[in-house]
Amino acid sequence: MTKEFDLGALLAERGAERYELHTRHLNHQLPRMLRTIGFDKVYERAEGAYFFDADGNDYLDMLAGFGVMGLGRHHPVVRRALHDVLDASLADLTRFDCQPLPGLLAEKLLTHSPHLDRVFFGNSGTEAVETALKFARFATGRPRVLYCDHAFHGLTTGSLSVNGEGGFRDGFAPLLPDTPVPLGDLDALARELKKGDVAALIVEPIQGKGVHEAPPGYLRAAQELLHRHKALLIADEVQTGLGRTGTFYAYQHEAGVEPDLVCVAKALSGGYVPVGATLGKDWIFRKVYSSMDRVLVHSASFGANAQAMAAGLAVLHVMADERLVENARTTGDLLRSRLAALVDKYELLADVRGRGLMVGIEFGRPKSLKLRSRWTMLQAARKGLFAQMVVVPLLQRHRVLTQVSGDHLEVIKLIPPLIVGEREVDRFVDAFTEVMDDAHSGGGLMWDFGKTLVKQAVAHR
Repeated sequence: MTKEFDLGALLAERGAERYELHTRHLNHQLPRMLRTIGFDKVYERAEGAYFFDADGNDYLDMLAGFGVMGLGRHHPVVRRALHDVLDASLADLTRFDCQPLPGLLAEKLLTHSPHLDRVFFGNSGTEAVETALKFARFATGRPRVLYCDHAFHGLTTGSLSVNGEGGFRDGFAPLLPDTPVPLGDLDALARELKKGDVAALIVEPIQGKGVHEAPPGYLRAAQELLHRHKALLIADEVQTGLGRTGTFYAYQHEAGVEPDLVCVAKALSGGYVPVGATLGKDWIFRKVYSSMDRVLVHSASFGANAQAMAAGLAVLHVMADERLVENARTTGDLLRSRLAALVDKYELLADVRGRGLMVGIEFGRPKSLKLRSRWTMLQAARKGLFAQMVVVPLLQRHRVLTQVSGDHLEVIKLIPPLIVGEREVDRFVDAFTEVMDDAHSGGGLMWDFGKTLVKQAVAHR
C-alpha cells in the first residue's frame, strides 16, 4: 500500500528553505537578483489581485504573473472546474479517442474570431508560436518568417528565431533564417516580400517590450501586402489576448484585420494549468494534416489534456459572466488617464501609453540641472536603472508589485489581473505619485538605492 503523501507537512517543514533550494538546485542567479533589489519577499498565500505575507500584509499585483493571472489568483469558478474534472476520472490522453473538452473549448474560442476555423492545443505561448511558424512554412511552402524589431515571441529555438531582442538570442545561434523589420514600416515589409520566400509576418499588435502599439492602419495594410504576395499574417496574442487590451484580441482594435493564425496562452490557463492554442484557417490545417498518414505530424504529449481544457472553459465563462473585457477597457482608461495627468507634473515622466490594462510608463531625461546630472550618471552605468529605482520602492514601501518592461528600457509595464477596479487604480496612482515626489526631491532613499544599482551595473560589465 502506498504511503500517504502529505504536501502540507512538507511545506511546513521545508518551506522556509525556498531561497536556499533555488540557489542550490535551480537558477542560482534568480535569488541573487531578488536579494540585490530587495524583492526577496516571502509570500504565504494569494487571492484575486493580492499577495499576502506571513504578517497578513497585502501586496497589490500589477504584474499578473507576466499576464498569466488574467482572472487573478485562485478564482473559485476555475478551482471548482478543476476539482470537477479530477473527480470525473476521465479517460484522458489515450491518444486514440476524441474527448469532448478540447472540441468544446475550441468551439468557444473560435466564437471570438469567426474568420478562423480550427485550433491546435499545446502547453504554452512559445509552443503556440512554434505551431504557427511550422504551419505557415508548410502551408505556403516557403522558409522565411518576418518579425518586428524588439518583438518577444518566446524562448525555444523556433520562437527565439523571431525574437527581436539580442540579449535573448546571444550565444544560441545558429537559429532559423528569419528576418526583422521595424514595427510599422510597410516599405521594409514590401522589400522583403518581393524576394518571394516569405511564409509569414508574426507580430504582436502591442509589443510587450516597451508597450509599443502597431501604428494605426499598419496591421490592415500589412495583411493586404502579405496576402498579395501569398504570405500569412500571424498575430501573437499570448499576452495581449483574452481581454487584456479592452477587446478580446488586440488586433480587433483595427477594423478589417483578420490574421491567418492567432497564438494565445497565458490567461487561458486560469493561472493553474499550462495551456497554449494556435487558431487558424481551415485551409492551413487541411494542408498540414493532409492525409491519415500525417495525423500526428504535429502533436503535443500533454496537449488538450482535460485539466487544461476545463481551466480554459472556466476562464471563458468567467470572462463573459463578469464582463472582464469591458472592465479592462474602462479600468484601463481610468488608470491611463490618471497617470497621463502626471506627465506635466513630473519632468522625469516622459510618456504613458497602452490600451486597456496593458500600460507602459516611460521615463526620460529631466530638464533641471540637479536631476539631469543624476539621470546622466544612471544612464552611463546602464540604461533602465531609473525604472528599476521606481519599481523597488513601489514594492518595498507601498507593497505594489510591478516590472521593468525589458532590458535597458526606462519603461515600467503594468499588466494587472483584469478584475482590478477603481480601488486598485487609486492605490497604484497614490503609491506612484509618492515615489515620483521622492525622486524629484533630489534626495532620499530612492537615489541612495540608485547608487547601489550603479555599482552592480558597473561590476557586471
